Amino acid sequence: MKTLNHPHRNGGRLLILPAVLALAACATPHYTAPPVTIVADKPNVVAYWNDIANRTVLAPSPPSPASAANATPEEQRPTFFFDLASVHVAIYDAVVAIEGRYKPFAVKRKSPAAGASAEAAVSAAAFGVLKALFPNRAAVYQGAYEQRLATIADGPAKTLGLALGSEVAAEVVRQRANDGRMVALAPYVSATAPGQFRAANPNPVFRHFPSVKPFALQSLGQFRPAPPPALNSAAYAAAVNQTRALGGTASTVRTPEQLEAARFHTEPPPPAITRNLGRFAASTANVGDAARLMALVYVSYVDAIAACFEAKYHYQTWRPASAIQMADVDGNDATPADATWTPVLPTPNHPEYPAAHSCTSGSVGESLRHFYGTPHVTFTWDSKVTNTTRTYAGIDAFNAEAGMARLHGGMHFAFATAAGEELGRRVAQWVAARHFGRLD
Repeated sequence: MKTLNHPHRNGGRLLILPAVLALAACATPHYTAPPVTIVADKPNVVAYWNDIANRTVLAPSPPSPASAANATPEEQRPTFFFDLASVHVAIYDAVVAIEGRYKPFAVKRKSPAAGASAEAAVSAAAFGVLKALFPNRAAVYQGAYEQRLATIADGPAKTLGLALGSEVAAEVVRQRANDGRMVALAPYVSATAPGQFRAANPNPVFRHFPSVKPFALQSLGQFRPAPPPALNSAAYAAAVNQTRALGGTASTVRTPEQLEAARFHTEPPPPAITRNLGRFAASTANVGDAARLMALVYVSYVDAIAACFEAKYHYQTWRPASAIQMADVDGNDATPADATWTPVLPTPNHPEYPAAHSCTSGSVGESLRHFYGTPHVTFTWDSKVTNTTRTYAGIDAFNAEAGMARLHGGMHFAFATAAGEELGRRVAQWVAARHFGRLD
């Protein structure tokens, strides 16, 4: 297990680009709470339903013709962060309706909440969302629901909790209905101009994300970053040459540790993110705090990644492989072409700017910063690609590694990781400033 305290450095050769410095200088809140170490050793009903929801969202739909014909949009196009955000919003609103400490996110209660069982309310809320979104995956959650309810004593508290949770679930599902994920898109045509994205096949991924309704943002373009550096600029040349040196298959300056970190961050997000964020749910025995933390993290995450892809498909910039192999047409004398250059790790099939991993690490980090009141939040993350666990001594270490991993893998430029992290931070700040706060 590695503990990371600072950004990786390339033997003193890490280039700090002007664009990176400008974004890093953007103001972020200052907190003074003591350091926190997150340990997932406190099972609770939120953690229980987070696990069931993860397995439901990631499970394949039954292949029978009848099931396929009746599949919901979520079953046809499951998107873990959209769907898990719905689950956690419902859990949170059910809990705060009983506790009364925090502002509801989506649902103002109608059912009586005084004396209601939080265990029952959380279970009914999560179950109600999963049943509505994934009716053909009941094998994952139906038995889990029945088992959990069997542990709650029958009586008025259980009855009230079930009614409250069911009501909240129904309203969350109603508000998220027709969320835009099934938008019909015209066939994608790659651009041919210098600087423009060349798709690896006719179907670049996640093109529908910009069409999905945000959870908290006013629009997905609300925090769209400024354009990347011009092709003929010194900043662009510095970034291209940095990735050329660090991220190529034949790199002579990338260290084995840097390649290991790059590989660590290549596990597909659905299993990697759900598994690792799940630890946060079990970090406190207080059900209200667990519900609030998970809702804050997932709402920020979902709006950050959707906003990230809105920006990606707005700018549609080329990946390092295209930029380096075709540098003779970019109009920049400081970027010599190398037709044989290839990235050391596979490049995802979507535009380069901004970097998605940095968008999400920025949002997760800022959510933790806001929830705990300090950037000094130590937590662990694991990867099934490397079968290792890494411990981050603060959210800045997590963000720094996530960004540099994409350069060391040859997938991104430094200005894209800086812009992505800043976008994620700004989204999470927006969410935290307007939602999940204490009741006045």
